[in-house]
Amino acid sequence: MGYNACFYCAGISSLGISKEGYVHFTHDTTLAVAQKLARLNPNMVFCYVTGAGTDSTERGRSHWARVKGQTENELLRLPFRAAYMFRPGFMRPTPGQRHAQKAYKYLDWLYPILRRLMPKYVSTMQEVGTAMLKAVKQGYPKPVLEVPDIVALAHANSLAHS
Repeated sequence: MGYNACFYCAGISSLGISKEGYVHFTHDTTLAVAQKLARLNPNMVFCYVTGAGTDSTERGRSHWARVKGQTENELLRLPFRAAYMFRPGFMRPTPGQRHAQKAYKYLDWLYPILRRLMPKYVSTMQEVGTAMLKAVKQGYPKPVLEVPDIVALAHANSLAHS
């Protein structure tokens, strides 16, 4: 298998879906894909877009956060060269982006205010994508990247390759 990375960005909201449906899509499907990839190419880097508020302890009150935490924990145990869990919060769409949530179009004016007042929870989709690419190419010291990590990695100068 000639690929060195998987960017797993599929996800759904827990609103309006049964707990079983959410577990199936968020945990079961993600793990099935990741386990297959780990068997085919353990030298791969697996990047998983999860979400701010994910509960790594798997014991919190929020069902979605526990499911995401369990998914992250199991992904981190797979025999990939590296696995990174990206936990974005509010993401500003890239200008001209198609298929963004309609609500973002109406909230875009809030982005500069949110970025200033709540920098731990706000990034751009471009920063998330850039950080994912950089994590694959140069690594990152932590396997779980919160919004400040994502923004810092996205804006860090690339490491020189010798």
